[in-house]
Amino acid sequence: MASLLLALAAFTTGLYAGFLVCFLIGIMPGLKPLPDDQFAAAMRSFNEKVPGPAFLVLFLGVIAFPVAALVVPVDGRTSAEGGLVAGALACAVLSHLVTVSGNIPLNSALAASEGGDDSAARRAFESRWNTFHRIRTVLSTGAFALLVAAAV
Repeated sequence: MASLLLALAAFTTGLYAGFLVCFLIGIMPGLKPLPDDQFAAAMRSFNEKVPGPAFLVLFLGVIAFPVAALVVPVDGRTSAEGGLVAGALACAVLSHLVTVSGNIPLNSALAASEGGDDSAARRAFESRWNTFHRIRTVLSTGAFALLVAAAV
């Protein structure tokens, strides 16, 4: 059971980190040259569609599965392996805190600006959102790396 939980922790965290990396290296650079109105419309659309059921499974799984992997007793688990899982959990929690305190409020502000000045909305959104996104991407990727290290 513990091995399955660790595998699920690594799997969900890897998928989540990969999703964030795709935004970092593909989607956001692809949106950068768009005019303000198109950029704002695209981000509003992403922000409406992303928090669906599949995303929520990943978002919650990157916390729940490492917690479960730590709670379920494992014969022969070294303190180093437990430390790697705990470190991964800490990275995942910090990533979620960045998302909840940084990215989500910016998403909400962008949504509320619909019908207003898209240039001003973009100026208030893009740079700050990308900074928070880079931080959470690094943290989530670190969590994945730590879980993989714990599993091998």
